Amino acid sequence: MAGGSRGECQPVNNFRGCFETMIAVEQNEARYLAIYSEAEKVLAGSGQAWLARIRREAIESFGELGFPTTRNEEWKYTSVVPIAGTVFEPARYELTPQVVEAIKRSPLAHLGCVRLTFVNGHYSGELSDLRQLPGDLKAPNLAAALETGEAKVEEHLARYADYRKHPFVALNTALMQDGASLVIPRGKVLERPICFLYVSRAGSRPAISHPRNLVLVGRESQVSIIEIHLGLEDGTYFTNAVTEVVAEEGAIVEYHKIQQEGPRAFHIGTLAFQQDRSSSISAHTVSLGAALDREDTVAVLAGEGAECHLNGLYVLSGEQHADHHTVIDHAHPHCSSRELYKGVLDGRSRGVFNGKIIVRKGAQKTDSKQTNKNLLLSEDATVDTKPQLEIYADDVKCTHGATIGQIDPEAIFYLRSRGIGKNEARNLLTYAFANDVIGKIRYEPLRTRLGDALFAQLAQGQETEGK
Repeated sequence: MAGGSRGECQPVNNFRGCFETMIAVEQNEARYLAIYSEAEKVLAGSGQAWLARIRREAIESFGELGFPTTRNEEWKYTSVVPIAGTVFEPARYELTPQVVEAIKRSPLAHLGCVRLTFVNGHYSGELSDLRQLPGDLKAPNLAAALETGEAKVEEHLARYADYRKHPFVALNTALMQDGASLVIPRGKVLERPICFLYVSRAGSRPAISHPRNLVLVGRESQVSIIEIHLGLEDGTYFTNAVTEVVAEEGAIVEYHKIQQEGPRAFHIGTLAFQQDRSSSISAHTVSLGAALDREDTVAVLAGEGAECHLNGLYVLSGEQHADHHTVIDHAHPHCSSRELYKGVLDGRSRGVFNGKIIVRKGAQKTDSKQTNKNLLLSEDATVDTKPQLEIYADDVKCTHGATIGQIDPEAIFYLRSRGIGKNEARNLLTYAFANDVIGKIRYEPLRTRLGDALFAQLAQGQETEGK
């Protein structure tokens, strides 16, 4: 088995501790293989031969790949030893009064739109709100779609997030149980977003869930999706989520991924877009929670004239770690892409950004721009940024850039001279910096609630650093 987290122990001086970590990682890799063997016959859609084949291929890939290590260039700045060395049990559906009350109190759970709710990765009809769903549109959960053998699901599921190269995608594909399955018919225009709300509750033992979403947007349709991951309490758990979105010719999709997991949680997320001719994707990824967060976003512009906009924001404090990897693959000519990712880091947090733009041979007239900007609020916060261009065509316009800086002291002085306190001045300037991303979100209720959450997190970070 090629589990690689073992290689990360070399710098550790305590040989015994290093050896024990290697053993724990190896045992956990083997444990996931055993979990699959035990659950293979009861997993969602187990009666479908095509799905059984994909699951077997995925678990075999995980067995070959193992957990990634910092020796892997794609994981150079992010160690997954805290995940690989922890024993996680499969998360269970628990609809308790505490869960119901926590959802009622959460502003992000009430956005005035259709909501599919999942508790610990399992669909909850009791907590979902489908009243505004158009009568000619079905929004089943993935487990139901797999059991009924939906043809569209068979055609597209696990075709775009690559389980052969990415171990966490492989683990999700092998063990996925539930998630959202949404098919938008041709020419359908939805006025309000559809929300996929995932709430996780830490139990007495660490638990893991594998949410899987599949969104198929028909030709010349328009839809807005909001995917939210919300931690309900302070405890250790792991969310390993994968979302695949297919935009057919002329489709317009606005996708939002909001991660606000618990402070001791782990979150690994993969978002894969497949775009046809003249389609348009706008994706907004906002990371506010979790102790360790990794977000992989891949957009393949597979049709002439497609356009893609990727926007991201990570706001970190304490010892949080967030790693955002993006790939925009220009596979056809006359396509355009814009990418803006911003980071706000306080305390001893660490942010990672790796953005790659690929322009394939023959993808002439490509127009692409990538920007990463980071604001450090503490001398102990760190950022590793790596924008990349891989261009195999000669008639293109591509630019990229990255910056790391601190708040301008003259701006602080100016605001304080107007009677604004030091902390308030810092928060205002930080919010203005982050609002370049939040302000691009069109749906006003979500934009407002994220602004409130940002202010709350900045204030909380100041209180934590002051102790």
